[in-house]
Amino acid sequence: MQIVRCVSCDGYGWLDDEEAGASDCDWCGGVGYVYRDGRGADQRIPASDFEALAETLEQLEIDRLREMGYSGSAKKPWQQAIRQERGDGLLRYGDKDDSSDTEGNM
Repeated sequence: MQIVRCVSCDGYGWLDDEEAGASDCDWCGGVGYVYRDGRGADQRIPASDFEALAETLEQLEIDRLREMGYSGSAKKPWQQAIRQERGDGLLRYGDKDDSSDTEGNM
């Protein structure tokens, strides 16, 4: 299976409804990417796969940001307050010691 950008949220991981407000995309579960099988059917990436796919998902996100014209670098998952609060499996606890500069990043 290949990993592709979610067609529902276009990689954002959330949708903004004027009435309901912002919420995680039901299709990808807030990840922004899904598995696509050989028949072209998409399915949510299980949380148990996040650790193994972390680098791939990060590179896909960097590519998506570049397409939008963003020239900085993304914060690592362990530097993102939302990941820390949600405990959604995208937070790689062993990497919290990375003290790289994130000023001006997403």
